[in-house]
Amino acid sequence: MVGFKHTLCALLLTMVTGVAIAQNNTNSPYTRYGYGDLSDQSFGNSKAMGGIAFGLRDGAQINPLNPASYTAIDSLTFLFEGGVSLQNMNVSGGGVKLNAKNSSFDYLAMQFRLHPRVAMSVGLLPFSNVGYSVSDSKTENGVGQTRSFTGDGGLHQLYGGIGVKVLKNLSLGVNASYFWGDITRTRTILYPGTSESYSYIQQIGVSVSDYKLDFGAQYTQELSKKHSVTIGAVFSPKHKLNNDYTITTQASTTNSHDLDATLELPNMFGVGFTYNYDKRLTVGVDYSLQQWSKAKFGVATADDATRTEFEETYAYNDRHKISVGAEYIPNLIGRSYLSHIKYRLGAYYTTPYYKIDGKKAAREYGVTAGFGLPVPRSRSILSISGQFVRVSGQETNFVNENIFRVSIGLTFNERWFFKRRVE
Repeated sequence: MVGFKHTLCALLLTMVTGVAIAQNNTNSPYTRYGYGDLSDQSFGNSKAMGGIAFGLRDGAQINPLNPASYTAIDSLTFLFEGGVSLQNMNVSGGGVKLNAKNSSFDYLAMQFRLHPRVAMSVGLLPFSNVGYSVSDSKTENGVGQTRSFTGDGGLHQLYGGIGVKVLKNLSLGVNASYFWGDITRTRTILYPGTSESYSYIQQIGVSVSDYKLDFGAQYTQELSKKHSVTIGAVFSPKHKLNNDYTITTQASTTNSHDLDATLELPNMFGVGFTYNYDKRLTVGVDYSLQQWSKAKFGVATADDATRTEFEETYAYNDRHKISVGAEYIPNLIGRSYLSHIKYRLGAYYTTPYYKIDGKKAAREYGVTAGFGLPVPRSRSILSISGQFVRVSGQETNFVNENIFRVSIGLTFNERWFFKRRVE
């Protein structure tokens, strides 16, 4: 049994190596804008339930999207959880057609109690991902040119969170995160028809290092012995990020400029509701609003020579997301293994935050399904989920994306905080 536990820990720790390769886990042309594609920060159970999390309260799995949920853990339990994803993406439209396969690190976290009313969680999460390579050709003033745009990188957060049960039915929580990352974007223009095949290269490098705060609350009301409801709310305040922003151009000479950039994270508001029946059926819905239209992503410069494509993407859309999901366990005390499996289903709709040429870029739809598989001879859970995502461009020249993603998460659940009796 000890060897089995060590194997589980080794598998989770191996997932940390995913951080090193997480910089190129997407091939979406839309990541050319802003901070790129915002990561799904939900954990194994939530991913299969359409991403619901704000009202989700499960003492057997970690839920960092609402730190108030940490108090659901019992006093003897230690949770250690990690997850990875594999995806296949097909992109078409706007003169672009490609297929890409990627893998990504999703999360790594632990959770435990500090006091009968206080619980803590620590973890590592991706925040956004950038990864694209597109090109086109055109003619201006009789001179042909070939343009290529590439980018990679992303932002991450290392969080530490506390949940406190202030009343019997009410819990409050906060996550404080170290927020960091690097994004590199390169634009290359070739003039193959000229005598010297003249080229122009512009590289933009953004490095972020700052903090991030997230607050949460949950209120649970028992309606009867088998029926209960939980209402959850979350809030993340708007925050200006400390950053280094550099533009390097290479033509006949090479020039580098360090610029004063304003990069902000928006206010985020979320509310969720879950209904639980007999600890076997959970049904929930979430809604969130990120006020990207009030967040800035810009460069202050009076030198037209250093103006960049980024300055055309200052304006963003508010990002709305609604998720619905459910989980069902056939029999908590049944002898059959199948009766203990957690069956999960969900769906979501969201409006991405970026604009292209001042127009709303896309809409995103997703359906999810999965299982929570009990690990034999332990309280641990292996979560497997499948997600189909459709990103639909809102203009005829914008691209469409079809993504199929498989996510695997392992929750190591052990009673580490009790004294063993020795006969």
